[in-house]
Amino acid sequence: MRRFISAVSTVALVVAVIVPSIAFSSAMYPKGKGNVANGKAIFENGKGSVPACTSCHGEDGNGNDDMGTPRIAGQFAVFLRKQLEDYATDKRKDETMFVMNDNAKGLSAQDRTDVSTYLESISPGSNGKMAFKGSDLKEIAANGGTVGLAHKGKTLVEWGAGARVQNPLSACRSCHGFNGRGAPPIYPRIGGQRYVYLVNQLKKWRDGTRSNDPMGQMQAIAKQMSDDDINNAAAYLTNASDYSMGNFRTPYDH
Repeated sequence: MRRFISAVSTVALVVAVIVPSIAFSSAMYPKGKGNVANGKAIFENGKGSVPACTSCHGEDGNGNDDMGTPRIAGQFAVFLRKQLEDYATDKRKDETMFVMNDNAKGLSAQDRTDVSTYLESISPGSNGKMAFKGSDLKEIAANGGTVGLAHKGKTLVEWGAGARVQNPLSACRSCHGFNGRGAPPIYPRIGGQRYVYLVNQLKKWRDGTRSNDPMGQMQAIAKQMSDDDINNAAAYLTNASDYSMGNFRTPYDH
């Protein structure tokens, strides 16, 4: 009898380990349906009056802290396409490089779909470049930038600050998933994003200069965040891993 119970327990353990792995290895979310080759050509060379995306976002699509541009490589196509459409229709204003509205308008709707599809296809290291590991916070601090405390940011990202008497805060994880790795089709990857971009966007959500969020969710959240909250959360997110401890797969691995 003991052997039978032991055998059943062993099988149950194996099933419990295997089933989540199977479930999480199947990335069930809407993928980009554009022309990858055309998207890559626009990303690398531009089109007409629209310059190459690489001129601001880098050859690897990982953005630039000095320029304040975001990492767009590996971002969900459905989110990227929405941002390009919002720029094209002036629902979102580019107050970083002041070029994205004109650039988006210079591309056709199909071009915007193609670029978004290509960028989604660039998984870490797949383009022959070294996978992006997050912003260099020491370098940013050395250059006079204000850098938050990652250990405090982890608390906000994973658990929030619901117990605060003033300005209680929901966890970033509640919408953006573990370590901000995203929850498509609505919520983008924010883990592994550029530090400067994260800080700037949270402040824009807070002061209302950016307002293209679904149901005003990000504006409501950012209004509860102090400068320290923003800096701390960004410090944690920029270097946050997609992978949870002991698990070498994410929901988006193929």
